[in-house]
Amino acid sequence: MCIEMPVVTKCVVNECAYNASNSCHARAITIGDEHQPGCDTFMAGSHHAKPHGQIAGIGACKTVGCKFNDDLECMAEGIQVGIVKNEANCMTFALR
Repeated sequence: MCIEMPVVTKCVVNECAYNASNSCHARAITIGDEHQPGCDTFMAGSHHAKPHGQIAGIGACKTVGCKFNDDLECMAEGIQVGIVKNEANCMTFALR
């Protein structure tokens, strides 16, 4: 069984090694913890992933207070990742 994952439609965290041209090129990312929607896949680095056809999906979301979270899976159409207080965060996060 193949489950469709929502994708990272935009990532403006240019310091992340997976970011190339405001696009995330990790295979999948994990979002947050119980309280904060941080991008757990963020990895600072000067060598960036090469752009390729694959755009990152959201493999898991641990931020249970988000209205898009259903059984630790993201149900948003897609998400955007940006910077909040110097940390990579899911900008699509919305409280229940």
